[in-house]
Amino acid sequence: MSTSTIVRRALLYVPGSSKKFLQKSRSIVADCVAYDLEDSVTLDKKPEARSNLRELFAQARSPSIREQAVRINSVDSGLALDDLTEVLKSPNVDAIVIPKVNSASDLHFVTDVVRHTLAERHSSTEFSSSQQPIRLIALIESAKAIVNLSDICRASPYLSGLIFAAEDFALDLSLTRTPSLSEFLYARSAITTAARAHELPSTIDLVCTSYKGEEGQKRLEEECIGGKGLGFNGKQCIHPTQVEICEKLFSPSEDEVEWATRVVVADEKANKQGRGAWTLDGQMIDVPVVGKAKAIVKKAEICGIDTKAIREKWAHQEPE
Repeated sequence: MSTSTIVRRALLYVPGSSKKFLQKSRSIVADCVAYDLEDSVTLDKKPEARSNLRELFAQARSPSIREQAVRINSVDSGLALDDLTEVLKSPNVDAIVIPKVNSASDLHFVTDVVRHTLAERHSSTEFSSSQQPIRLIALIESAKAIVNLSDICRASPYLSGLIFAAEDFALDLSLTRTPSLSEFLYARSAITTAARAHELPSTIDLVCTSYKGEEGQKRLEEECIGGKGLGFNGKQCIHPTQVEICEKLFSPSEDEVEWATRVVVADEKANKQGRGAWTLDGQMIDVPVVGKAKAIVKKAEICGIDTKAIREKWAHQEPE
């Protein structure tokens, strides 16, 4: 999976200490499953969880999971090296989720270990399809991390995304989480802006702690829509039932793809006519709008939407 095709509409955490959940996860359809060695695993269960993951990754890959990740313990915990030493043995690990990244030094540490352990996957030569480098995803959980976002985003060539951890951030700032999530507005906006400025393809929003029943589903949908509106392109999940909703709402909608396809088709014709700006449905279309439309079509393709069929439907679209 190259950087240009990374899609993490849903990142589902699965506790590494539960063999039952680990095996059940293999049947899940998800963009990213992050097998957890951190918060969901008590200290005395850490060695057992590492062993469980070793057994899991020794099996053939599940075709329904795009990306297999492991959330290690934080660098400051003193457990990260043991985690990395174990999980990096498997070629089936695609990404490492690093919690409590407060500064660039946390990513420097993990990058150095990854390069030393898997030198053949992290050489300066071209990577083959079977030798993609390990991707790193940083969890942003503190005020210090927000202040250091620019340095964090530049800390490793393998960094491919940022995740906002609301509960730890609230603890750090003595905040109370409310349904509006307004207390997190600055931090969430800072994360998506920094990721975009440094061309990181993935920004993953906070966990929705409500997931049971109609009320839980409604709350999750509201949070997905709100997060997407702030620039996030995915969401953390703590239960398998959340995955489908997140992946649907962080995909381009049917209306978005139809509009974008019409713009792209009409723009190709406008270019042949030498028209730099034109209208569609009474709205002016210029370079930035066309760029947005092309991005939507590309995202739709990555998400598995049949854009070819939609393009055929609108093949006769003309610029107005």
